[in-house]
Formats: sequence, C-alpha cells, structure tokens
Amino acid sequence: MNETQGGQPPLVLPYDPSWPAAFQLLRRRIWPAVQRTALSVEHVGSTAVKGLPAKPIIDLTVVVPFRSDVPDIIDRLSVVGYRHLGDQGIEGREAFDSLHDGPRHHLYLSPQGSLALHNHLIIRTALRRNPALARRYAELKLHLAQRFSHDLDAYTAGKTEFLLEVLSLAGLDTHRPRDIRSANALPSHSER
Repeated sequence: MNETQGGQPPLVLPYDPSWPAAFQLLRRRIWPAVQRTALSVEHVGSTAVKGLPAKPIIDLTVVVPFRSDVPDIIDRLSVVGYRHLGDQGIEGREAFDSLHDGPRHHLYLSPQGSLALHNHLIIRTALRRNPALARRYAELKLHLAQRFSHDLDAYTAGKTEFLLEVLSLAGLDTHRPRDIRSANALPSHSER
C-alpha cells in the first residue's frame, strides 16, 4: 500500500485497472449466496468508473426486487461472512462489514427502486457516459483529497454539491430534503 507522510494511507489514488477484476472476484463470492432472490450485484462508487481516481475500496450493492427480500438476503450474507451494520442513516441501503481477507470493499443491499440505489446508479452512469463530467469530478476529488487529507468528513462534504449537480442533470429534484440526504448516499465517515 502506498502511504503519505506520517504513515497515513492516501485518501484518493489514481485509477487502478485492477479494480474491475477485484469487483468480479467479490461478486463471485457473493452471488451464489444471493442469486435465488437478488436481481444483480452492482459495482458502484468511483472504482466503477474507468479512469476515475478513488479510495482503493470497491463498493458493491446487492439489488433485490422488494424491501421484503432484505431480511432473507441479510441472513444469506451472514452465512458467507458478512456482518449486518444497519442502514447507517441512509434509508433504502443496508451496509455490511466483511470478515474476509481479499480486496478492500464495502457491501450494501438495496431494494430495486430505492432512492439510495437510484442515486448511485445515476451517478455511475453519468460519469461513465460523460468523460468531461468525469474529469471535473476527478479534479475535484484530487483537490479535496489534498486539501482535506486527514479530514474524511470535509472531503465527503466537499463532493456533495457536485453530486447534487449530477443528479439534477439527470432530472432528480435535489431540493427536497430527503433527496439531498440520499444524494450523497455514499458511505459515511465510519464506513470509509
């Protein structure tokens, strides 16, 4: 692992072409446990966008058809080494801690149609389809990482306006309070 001065790990690293393979490795571990109910396992977050600098942590979301499927998937994930952490204040997204070695990752569970999942997918799709938008986000992330290298909360807060802009460009009303909370439905400081 690369380290910055003082032994602190870097907040953001240049894009690593091994991130998609790390996602596939994790997906292969998770999918057999959830495939009877789940619709998909999605690679979300910055590591899911080719060329985008990111914290070297793979974000995955298990997507289920209905909210009523969530308890079953929580049980299935516990059997394969994941501990349920609750929604951590983001409605429609359950978080998990991994007991596995291997690629660093965050695992989430969301019902199809939840706002948290919708926002993650909109942002990922917009950044994948619009290289200019992805470059702007990369520049912002690098600037914030340098400025707030030891303050993850400030780094995360600094990205909020950009993420709201992306959601607004996609037609989401970001002025409603529940949208703003879920717009930055990125892991809280305790998760990253």
